[in-house]
Amino acid sequence: MGTKDGAWRRGHSTNLVGVPTDLLASAAFNDAALPLHIAGARETNPHLFQLLEQAADRAAAAAIFEHYMQIMFGLDPPRQAEPDSVHRRRYRSSYSRLLRGWAYDSNSPEGAVLKGWVESRFGLFPTFHKGRIDTFGDAAWVGYVEAKMGSRFHNNAIYSQIDLLYEFCQWTLGRISPDCRHWLLFRGVVDFSEHQVVERLDRRRMVVRLNNLISFTAHRDMATWFGDTILEAAVPLSKVLFFNELLPRHALKGEGEVLAIGGDYRVRARYD
Repeated sequence: MGTKDGAWRRGHSTNLVGVPTDLLASAAFNDAALPLHIAGARETNPHLFQLLEQAADRAAAAAIFEHYMQIMFGLDPPRQAEPDSVHRRRYRSSYSRLLRGWAYDSNSPEGAVLKGWVESRFGLFPTFHKGRIDTFGDAAWVGYVEAKMGSRFHNNAIYSQIDLLYEFCQWTLGRISPDCRHWLLFRGVVDFSEHQVVERLDRRRMVVRLNNLISFTAHRDMATWFGDTILEAAVPLSKVLFFNELLPRHALKGEGEVLAIGGDYRVRARYD
């Protein structure tokens, strides 16, 4: 990150999805929406995907996934939110705890771990974490690195857990919409302090550089809760990490939230 321009704004030269990071981050890739898979994730867990192929419906598939994750990573069964004093056990980091932390604050330590996973697997640097990140020397970058490596959440093979969450999401989307490549999603913003406008195409259309992990909603009305400017983006299904209906119990239910991998997106801005 020695300059203010160039590929440093995008990420590492290598990743685990087999697409050059500079291309993966580009608006051209998001337009093309090519399929993506994390190297080794399915190959090292063949039994999970064999079981998923036998699932009668999406509910059965979700139950298979949750049970597999409990066994593989020693996780507690999913349950409704309970006080921390209930069911005290040795702490194990889990994908569901990260989703819960993200739901409260995307700049939380859990959010840093999720952004760190994107950096590790897709090669994309975050552009915002408690502050805009422009260089490696920024306080926001230093804080992000410290948070993503914190032992409280960065344990219990947490990146491998998120790998399987991503691959399960991709497996599910492939069954729901086998012929679809994009999902029209919405994001409400107050201003563009977190998002760099790369190019203005006309009064309403622009290319915006979004954080390496970003929240959208599938419901335009819900996007208005977060700002008067609504960004509409055609998000590649291959960049979706999580969506509301993927699992029956999770912390992102209330807003119809979709977590997507970032980069440069062509968006349409609507002003309410």
